[in-house]
Amino acid sequence: MASIEYSQVRKGMVIVGDDGQLYHVVDRDLNTPGNWRAILQLKLKNLKTGSIAMNRVRPQDKVEQAYLDKREMEYLYQDGDGYVFMDSENYDQITLAKEWIGDQMLYMKEGNKAQVVFYEGKPLSLELPATVELKVTDTEPALKGATAAAQYKPATMETGLKIQVPPFVGIGEMVAVDTRTGEYLSRAK
Repeated sequence: MASIEYSQVRKGMVIVGDDGQLYHVVDRDLNTPGNWRAILQLKLKNLKTGSIAMNRVRPQDKVEQAYLDKREMEYLYQDGDGYVFMDSENYDQITLAKEWIGDQMLYMKEGNKAQVVFYEGKPLSLELPATVELKVTDTEPALKGATAAAQYKPATMETGLKIQVPPFVGIGEMVAVDTRTGEYLSRAK
């Protein structure tokens, strides 16, 4: 870990708070009012609890910058109440708890790759690829004559994810899904 001044903290960095918790810098605002002291306002997201807080600090104060290790891992299978991932480089396997991952597994199927972020050897978060390709397992047939714009119908994917798809998409088709918004993007190529 390296000590840096708060003035060097940028958006996207992860810092160690006074309480020892890790915080992701969501936003920063440096205010220098004339001949008064500068004040740095940071919007921080606690990586453990997910809560967001505003923090006012002096730019010259020191803070510890956390070094995170990102590894590409492949999802292998579900094991009881966890999911087993394998490191793509050294083939080490880790099991991530169901509560820890949450709804993100709705975008993952066996063989998919994702980034797992580690801090001091412990997994912190799972970063999904921007888009994934999933097979439609259940959807209603297209209605004849319903050609009005923006007519979407519900569809269930092979992972259990429910999204809205255009009327021309049928059962068994592969579609590209945005993992950030959960929206249909296009048919898979």
